[in-house]
Amino acid sequence: MTALPLLLVPGLMCDHTVWDPLLPQLSPVHACTVVDHGHANSLSQMAVQLVADAPSQFYIAGHSMGARVALEVLRIAPDRVAGVALLDTGYLPKLAGAAGEEEVRKRMALLQIAQDQGVRAMAREWVQGMVHPDRLKDVELIERILVMFERKDATIFANQLHALIHRPDANDVLSAIRVPTLILCGRQDFWSPPSQHEAMHQLAPHARLAVVEEAGHMAPMERPEAVAAEMLRWLDTET
Repeated sequence: MTALPLLLVPGLMCDHTVWDPLLPQLSPVHACTVVDHGHANSLSQMAVQLVADAPSQFYIAGHSMGARVALEVLRIAPDRVAGVALLDTGYLPKLAGAAGEEEVRKRMALLQIAQDQGVRAMAREWVQGMVHPDRLKDVELIERILVMFERKDATIFANQLHALIHRPDANDVLSAIRVPTLILCGRQDFWSPPSQHEAMHQLAPHARLAVVEEAGHMAPMERPEAVAAEMLRWLDTET
């Protein structure tokens, strides 16, 4: 029996670069396709685009914003998803009040840098809190991240920020998941910390919760072997 395809959904300003380090382990098992969000400016639009181009049945793995897109795919087409992996992500909408306003302020400050100084300058600022602190000295890793961001422009950044700021509450989607599920994050993911993933696990208790040591928010790029191993374990639950 042929294994179902695996759709890989990148996060904010990301692309195949995030997933490439995992492909040597994943591709021999499943046909992998990395999704492109184009100029979509809402998570629901990203999900609709994905479903329109997707095969009738598939596994889906999302990283960061991409995992939120995966949750929206589950909202609109749950019967087509054979399994879902949610990496370094969250499920709550923007907080009300001052906390939500502060999130918007920080995101808009990055957009201003992208518009005034270029996407690379913005990415250099963004990456400071997105990898394990020790990896900030990893010139090759940081350069791959900066070049990846540079492939998109400030307009796409603005659209994706809009999508994140107006993200829906996914409590109900998480609670309704019945397919094999992986919830994973880096131990030093300060943007989407382990505690957030533990809360997601409470909503989807059948899921496997995995925390990758010595990794930040960009866990698939920082610790690809460990992340791929957890994903293969997830995929093997039904294949």
